[in-house]
Amino acid sequence: MPDFSPAEFAAITLSLKVACVAALASLPAGIAVAWVLARRRFPGKALLDALVHLPLVVPPVVVGYALLVSFGSQGAIGAFLAEHVGLTFAFRWTGAALASAIMGFPLMVRAIRLSIEAVDHRLEQAAATLGASPWRVFATVTLPLAWPGIVAGGVLAFAKALGEFGATITFVSNIPGETQTLSSAIYELMQVPGGETGIWRLALVAVLISLLALLASEWLVRRQHGRRDEGDEA
Repeated sequence: MPDFSPAEFAAITLSLKVACVAALASLPAGIAVAWVLARRRFPGKALLDALVHLPLVVPPVVVGYALLVSFGSQGAIGAFLAEHVGLTFAFRWTGAALASAIMGFPLMVRAIRLSIEAVDHRLEQAAATLGASPWRVFATVTLPLAWPGIVAGGVLAFAKALGEFGATITFVSNIPGETQTLSSAIYELMQVPGGETGIWRLALVAVLISLLALLASEWLVRRQHGRRDEGDEA
C-alpha cells in the first residue's frame, strides 16, 4: 500500500467527502430540472436549458469568481447565510462542494433528461388514466424507468466533483486540511521539486476511485433491471 503523507491522505478523504456531498445534494434538483425540461413546455424553456448548461462553456475560474462574489463573506447571499443560518462557503470545504455541484450539474441533468425522454409517455398516461396522481405517476413509473440515467447522472456529477479544480481553487483557495482536494494537491506537488512520486500516487487514487464509481453504477443499474424483470415475471 502506498505510504501517503498526512496531507495527501487528508486531500483524498476531503475529495471523497466533497464529491459525495456535491453529487447527493444536487441530485433532487437535477431530477426536478431534468423532468421539467423533458416533460414540460413553457416560455423561457430554451433559456433555462442554456442556464443549466452554462457551467460547461464558461471558464471554471469565472464560475469560481461569481461564487466568491455571491457567497463570500461580503456577498449578499454569503452574508445572509452566515448571519441567519450559520453556513459559510468561502474558503471552506462546503464551498468546494458547492462549486463542484454547480460544475457537475449540467452533466447530471443531461443524463437524467435523456433517460426521462426515453420513457414511453404512454405508460405515464396509462397510469394517470387508472387514477394515479401526477406525483404517484412520477414516483412509480417515471423514476424507476429512468433509473439508469439517474445513476449515470449521479456518477458523472461525482466524477466531475472529484476532478474539479478551477472553480474550487478560485472560490475556496488551496488550504491543506480544509479545502485542498486531490486536484489542488496534485497542482501543489507540481510546484515542488521531486513531487513526481506524490503526483503519481494521488493520480492513481483518483483513477481507482473513478473506476470504482463506474463499477458501482453498473451494478446498481443491473440490480434495478433484475428487480424489474422479476416483477414482470410475477
